Amino acid sequence: MTEPSTTQPTPTTPVAELAPGALLFPDLDAELEATRRILERVPDGKEDWRPHEKSMTLGELANHVAELPAFAALMLTADGVDFEPPGPPPSTLKNTAERLAAFDKLSGELRELIGRLTWDKAFEQWQMRIGGQPVLSGTRAELVRRMGLTHSAHHRAQLGVYLRLLGVPIPGTYGPSADERPQRA
Repeated sequence: MTEPSTTQPTPTTPVAELAPGALLFPDLDAELEATRRILERVPDGKEDWRPHEKSMTLGELANHVAELPAFAALMLTADGVDFEPPGPPPSTLKNTAERLAAFDKLSGELRELIGRLTWDKAFEQWQMRIGGQPVLSGTRAELVRRMGLTHSAHHRAQLGVYLRLLGVPIPGTYGPSADERPQRA
């Protein structure tokens, strides 16, 4: 069992006292915890494995998942971003221990930023450009939800498929997985 959420509202908390982060991202802790559980399962020594020639390698995908909280944090701290081709620099994470350390650090920073989020900041417009061309626009709150949490869940699921193909037991995310089914009496 996990500790009570620091971002999730409780039934006794008056709505007027809730911070924007608690209302906009009540599932933040659960999503980050689910992501960490899948990152814990990535086997070292298989970083170059890929299920298809057009797919990312296991290492590339796991690094991307581990570093996604930094992208959400960027949306909360920068006025916008322009990634000149070819995009962000490649990851330097080499193994599961490094990925988990990076993920824990970045997740902590994201939790802190969301905890300090104001309503004005949440609804400011934010934009990502590549070579000056807009590719992503919306309010900070919308984009942190879409590109921070939903995008992370998408890649977390991809990572689950990779692990399944490698024979690694998959942790439950929104309930038990086939590998964690409770025993029936």
